[in-house]
Amino acid sequence: MRIALTLLAACSLLTFTACSKADASGNDQAAQAADGADPFAPPADVAAPPKDAKRTASGLAYKSLKKGTGMVKPRPTNSVTVHYTGWTTDGKMFDSSIKRGRPATFPLNRVIKGWTEGLQLMVQGEKMRFWIPGNLAYGDPPKRPGAPAGMLVFDVELLSFK
Repeated sequence: MRIALTLLAACSLLTFTACSKADASGNDQAAQAADGADPFAPPADVAAPPKDAKRTASGLAYKSLKKGTGMVKPRPTNSVTVHYTGWTTDGKMFDSSIKRGRPATFPLNRVIKGWTEGLQLMVQGEKMRFWIPGNLAYGDPPKRPGAPAGMLVFDVELLSFK
């Protein structure tokens, strides 16, 4: 009985510690949803960019969700580290670094055109929502088998770049 109680107490302590400790690399899902929002739920404006979204000449629409702390913007030759979630315009989430539990790092000139263009508008720490038309995403129809078609919506937080 005494051993069982000791094991129960140890398991409870480990569970509490694991649940209450935030990962310093930004991987804690609770920390990602500190504003109370579900990071996986589609945004209310997933179907189309709202009127207050800005647009580039290429057709990329974007809106800042959180101001950043940096002053410098990444260039296409930089490698970026981001947290992101992507949805189709019908609200289906198709990819998320947050769901995987770790940020994604990649060369900015090796991603879809909408990301290359959009992330150059951001500073470190900023979070933006992008509405990326199909021609700046995977194509209409997609050129890559299994890739989502049409306009895609991404919430992207630029954690760092080098």
